[in-house]
This record gives sequence, C-alpha cells and structure tokens, in this order.
Amino acid sequence: MSRDPATEGLRVYIVGGAVRDALLGLPPGDHDWVVVGATPEDMARRGFIPVGGDFPVFLHPRSKEEYALARTERKSGRGYKGFTFYTGADVTLEEDLRRRDLTVNAIAQTPEGGLVDPLGGEADVQARVLRHVGEAFEEDPVRILRLGRFAARFGDFTVAPETLELCRRMVEAGEADALVAERVWKELSRGLMAAAPSRMLGVMQACGALARVMPELQGVDEVGADVDRAAAQGLSLPGRYALLCRSTPERDALGRRLRVPTECNDYARLLPDVLAGLDASQRNADAVEAQLALMERADALRKPERFFDLLEAASVLRPVDRAAWRLRVAAVRGVDAGAIAKACAGDPVRIKERVREARLERLRAGA
Repeated sequence: MSRDPATEGLRVYIVGGAVRDALLGLPPGDHDWVVVGATPEDMARRGFIPVGGDFPVFLHPRSKEEYALARTERKSGRGYKGFTFYTGADVTLEEDLRRRDLTVNAIAQTPEGGLVDPLGGEADVQARVLRHVGEAFEEDPVRILRLGRFAARFGDFTVAPETLELCRRMVEAGEADALVAERVWKELSRGLMAAAPSRMLGVMQACGALARVMPELQGVDEVGADVDRAAAQGLSLPGRYALLCRSTPERDALGRRLRVPTECNDYARLLPDVLAGLDASQRNADAVEAQLALMERADALRKPERFFDLLEAASVLRPVDRAAWRLRVAAVRGVDAGAIAKACAGDPVRIKERVREARLERLRAGA
C-alpha cells in the first residue's frame, strides 16, 4: 500500500458493508473506517475534519472517507436515540464490532487485507445467514428495519430464526412504537429500491413490526409481488411506492404517517386513476374520449414524464402500449391552444370546447 501520512501510525480498519461486499464478490462501495486507540485531538492534529454529532466521526483530509473512533454504546432511553456512547482510547476493536447489528456487518479488515472476525461474520456470509450480533441488537428498533432491508438486498440470505424471534420480542416490548417517521421512511425507501422488496415486508410482517409502523398498509402479499416485479423492471422509487400503496384505501394517511416525499405521494394518489383510465380506454366505445380523459386527469399534458412513469408502474399489473401512449400525448400537446384562444376572441367557454375538440381530432387522426 502507498504511504498515507494522515493515518500512518494509527490503528485503522475497514469495517462493515465494504468488507461484507468484498467477501460476496460485489463491487466495492464507500469505505468506512474505524480508528482504535486515538482521541479526537489526535485526529484533528492529522488534518481530519470532524463531522460527527453524537460521537466522533471524521473525514479524511484528502479522500473524504469517514473515519470513526472505536466506540461502545449503552442503552439510556427508548428508541434509536436512547443511547450514550463512549469513545475512549481504551475501546478495543472487538468491543466496537460487538455493538454492531449483524454478524455479516461486524467484520473488520486491516489495510493489508487481513480479517478481524471475532463474531463469525465470515462464516455467516458464506452460509448466507443474517444473524444478530448479540442481545444488544434489541436496544435499537431501527435494526428491525435494517434487517428487513438487508433481506431485500440479499435475496439468497435467510434470517436466523433466533434473530426473527428477537425482533418479535422487541415489537411486543413496544420498541417499534418508538420509531420515528424519518427513520422508517429512510429504511423503507432503501428496501423498496433493493432487488426483492417483498422480503423486507415479509420480515417486518413476520415479527409484527409492519402493523405497528404502517398500520394502514393492506394487501401486503399481493403488493409485495408487485414491487418485486417493479424492481426487476428497474422502476423509480415513486413508482414502486405507488404499487406498494395500490391496495391501501388510506394511502394519504400512510403518506402522512411516514412523511413520504411529495413525489411519492403524488404517484400513489394517481396510479389508481391511471389504472381505471386504462381500463376505461379498453372498454369504452369511444376510446379516444377515454384516452383524453385519462391524460387530463393524470395531468399528462403538463407533466408528461410523470405520466409515462405511471404507465410504467401500471405495466407491472397489465399490458400497456407505452409507445402508443407517447404518440398520443405528443399529438395532444401539439394542439396550439394559444392560437385557438386568439381565434375565439377570449370566450373562455368556447376556448375550452374548441381546444378539447382539437385534441380529440388529433387523437382520432392517429388512431
């Protein structure tokens, strides 16, 4: 390895996901480092930039990778914020690894490539098992969500029965009730963007967490299969979220509970209209009328790309000729409403009628 003046003389280790993914033969992502035996003053003297809040985390002066001081943590209250941290120079690497969530995430690697694996994480990587590190897992309810997210990301991994049982006990003890909306949405959105989102829902349902954090959600088995197909098609997050909510009458309440981004809420609200409009255009005697009605209801003329995204989400559930719809939207948007308004001498009712007639004419010409 090339000499690095910033870390020379420090005991530094790569930890967590980068080590796990390397063992799985996956492309390397960002490296997270843990520093053993150092103080914040030591790091500052070497030019590291402090960015940590609750505990000392630093950015490398050149690479900007994160370096955290080894720490232990102790439960001091309810929920994911109910912890106190200790980052003294006497904290060992093994103590730092023991506070982590899953054994596969509790492996360290030296800069030279050697593994430090006191908890059997490498064996669990090889066996494709997600297993909690220890009883301290139950002190942080976010770990239930992370477990689900990892199950969604790594489709060939199983969840250790004792880990699922521990999650059940956590839910029964009320720990899941302490989860805040931002953390639930952060983990859920990442799980939805994984390869098999239904596995996250399955883990949460199996331990009882789903009913606590998303009580409005309905039709989980059916929509789970939908979002898996959406993942296979590479849909965007708003499209996947819309499919997740499609059987939920109280989707607005769910969006408020999770503080879902506006775009995701809009897709969830519009997808049922798009599905109904597609059905109407198939069975309506005047398909062109139904097609225009759908485009107007979904605001396709002002926001065509969102409409095409919604059609892609709809295509998970039924055949959709997306190329034909692109031509229809282009035809309707090609109507010069300004010229019609000028010709109608500012009569609002007549303008509206003539614009609609012109759009229908364009659609019929292309039918």
